[in-house]
Amino acid sequence: MKRFRHYAGLWGILTSSFIIFTAASSFDSISIGRHELKSSGLSQAIFGKAQTEDVQSAPVFENDTVSIIQSCNPEPVPVDTAAQTILIIGDSMLEGLVPRLAAYSDHNGHKLYAAMWYSSTSAVWGRSRKLQRYIERLHPTFIIVSLGANELFVTDIRRKRERYVRNILDQIGEIPYLWIGPPNWKADTGINSLLRDATADGCFFLSDGMQFRRAKDGAHPTRESAAEWVDSIMRWMPKSAAHPILMHAHTEAKGRPAKLWVHQPDEKDIDPDLK
Repeated sequence: MKRFRHYAGLWGILTSSFIIFTAASSFDSISIGRHELKSSGLSQAIFGKAQTEDVQSAPVFENDTVSIIQSCNPEPVPVDTAAQTILIIGDSMLEGLVPRLAAYSDHNGHKLYAAMWYSSTSAVWGRSRKLQRYIERLHPTFIIVSLGANELFVTDIRRKRERYVRNILDQIGEIPYLWIGPPNWKADTGINSLLRDATADGCFFLSDGMQFRRAKDGAHPTRESAAEWVDSIMRWMPKSAAHPILMHAHTEAKGRPAKLWVHQPDEKDIDPDLK
């Protein structure tokens, strides 16, 4: 009995020492007076490496073409599950965006309308009341803008374009919106910075930095790559958009909008008040 008590006391001392030593090794270092004790690594060896990485330092999408980090709202906004009337306007990038976006819209009970103006820019749309007329006609509950690809290399871009970008946003007014940034194939002269600054928080998707497979012109993403672009945006939306709408993924690669309007580059539609 005395021998048992002797060993029990010894085991108690060893167990206590082990717990303290293991706990201490969980920290990178501990300072005691002027002395600093380095971690022995015992804790990692027993329990595995602690998950200490900042979640915002990891890519938002693990299997996307995205190679940049999209900032997330600290507290994501609840998804609006109501059926939407979506209007997307923009340049020829809509050729790749609309089919996949239409598939999402069909699958989630939304109605998608598209207005594509070839070779258009923020200046073309910003000097026109075309967007306002579409809004008055369709009464969209959500608007998507895809402009900027034809303005990657405009010099002194803020002076030349900011008022037009703001004219577009003024026409959108209080309607929830998302501006999709251009899929850069070269460094731009400031269009992405301008769009990010002009739009509200959670209303701009930065596409610059993504990896795209390009069509023969070297600028437009292929249809397959454009579909992945849309997939990335839809995965970003619940975590980061100011007004996320229901966009569950669909197996169909493409769909058709309820209506598509196509405007040619030489079409004149300038409002004198917006010059």
